[in-house]
Amino acid sequence: MTPATPDDSSQSLEQEIRAGRQFSLGDAIGKEAGAFMRGESPMPRLTRAIAQILHFLDLHVVDGSGALLATLKTWVKTNDTQISRYLDSPLTALAVLLERLLHNQALFYDFARQVTMTWGEMNGERPRFQQPGQSPHPDQVYCHADLRASLAALLHRVTGAIAPA
Repeated sequence: MTPATPDDSSQSLEQEIRAGRQFSLGDAIGKEAGAFMRGESPMPRLTRAIAQILHFLDLHVVDGSGALLATLKTWVKTNDTQISRYLDSPLTALAVLLERLLHNQALFYDFARQVTMTWGEMNGERPRFQQPGQSPHPDQVYCHADLRASLAALLHRVTGAIAPA
C-alpha cells in the first residue's frame, strides 16, 4: 500500500463531504471560480488603467496650487470610454487625451475654465476667467499660456514614459 499524497487525501475528504448532499449549479460555479481568476487581478481592467494614469499624474504634474492636478484627475475619470480603447497601454490613452486637449481650442478653453473654477473652489475665492485671445487678469493664477505649457510638458513626460530613449 502506497502512502496517500496530499492530492489523494484532499480528494477523498471532498468525496466524503459531498456524499451526504446534493450537487447544485452553485457548487459547480464555486468550484470553478477558484481557477477562473487565477493570475488576474480582481480589479476591472478599466479601473486599473485609470488608477495607473492617476498615479502617473500624481508623480509628474507640476502644479503649485493643485487645481490643475485635481481637474486633470476628474477629466481622466470622466473620459473612461476613451481610456477603455487603450487598456493595455493606459499612458497612450493619456497622451491621446492630452493631444486632444492641446489641439482642440474649444475643449482647451473649457478645460482652462474648469481649472480656474476648481482653483476658486479650493481657495474660497472668486475665479477670474481669461477670455480666448485676451490677456489674463493680473490676479489670475492659471492663464491659458501657462496651462498650455504645463499640458505640453506633461505630454512630453508621458511620451517619454511610453517610449523611453
